[in-house]
Amino acid sequence: MADRYARYKRLKFDRPADGVLRITMSNPGRLNAADAVMHRELAEIWRDVDADPEVRCAVLTGEGAAFSAGGDFDMIQEIVDDFETRVRILKEARAIVHNLIDCETPVVSAIRGPAVGAGLVCGLLADISIATPDARIIDGHTSLGVAAGDHAVIVWPLLCGMAKAKYYLLTCEPLSGQEAERIGLISLCVPDAELDEKAVAVAARLAGGATRAIAWTKHALNHWLRSAGPAFDASAALEMLAFTGPEAKEGLASHREKRRPKFV
Repeated sequence: MADRYARYKRLKFDRPADGVLRITMSNPGRLNAADAVMHRELAEIWRDVDADPEVRCAVLTGEGAAFSAGGDFDMIQEIVDDFETRVRILKEARAIVHNLIDCETPVVSAIRGPAVGAGLVCGLLADISIATPDARIIDGHTSLGVAAGDHAVIVWPLLCGMAKAKYYLLTCEPLSGQEAERIGLISLCVPDAELDEKAVAVAARLAGGATRAIAWTKHALNHWLRSAGPAFDASAALEMLAFTGPEAKEGLASHREKRRPKFV
């Protein structure tokens, strides 16, 4: 593996097909939750992929039975407690979204199990998203007491329409992979036993295609996402603002204590 990937601690890499780089989120024992290290690495990896001439398509997945279980509670506590941490996380959150959108290399996501937080950002912003029927896709921001920042405002209304986006983002109701495909939130839903093979097959097809034509088609289509940039910036800033308030403190406490939050 090229030296450019040697520094990553929470992302693992292999090459399952010619021109295909598979990126596996790994946080053992924590369902691949995005801690401070993984959050930073998800912001940086897309620049490295874009600069790697040997990679013509990337696959993003999670280690084991989970895609990514959302933000690590210790990291969230730091966001609540410390202004400088909020500033850093806001910068990284913007970089995760913008770097993936601007990465000319096509990205395929393979989603099984829980998909929440920064991992879900990349999973749904991938150019082709594939999930198992039993995958659990959750944007849990409002249940944590913060505005839905991350990727939600920039892409959910475009993928599944404003009515469905508002329903799921305001209520935090989980979606199965099957339902996510039905409403258009993801590209494909396949049986669990076929997920990895299907993701690699799609990636290999893209890797074997017309590299520039595919890259430029992605670039042009992603202007729909870039046009929503101001809405995304507002949502990310409001999420960080909410972390300073009482609802975020109660939301985090309820998650740690495994109880329903009491916001009023």
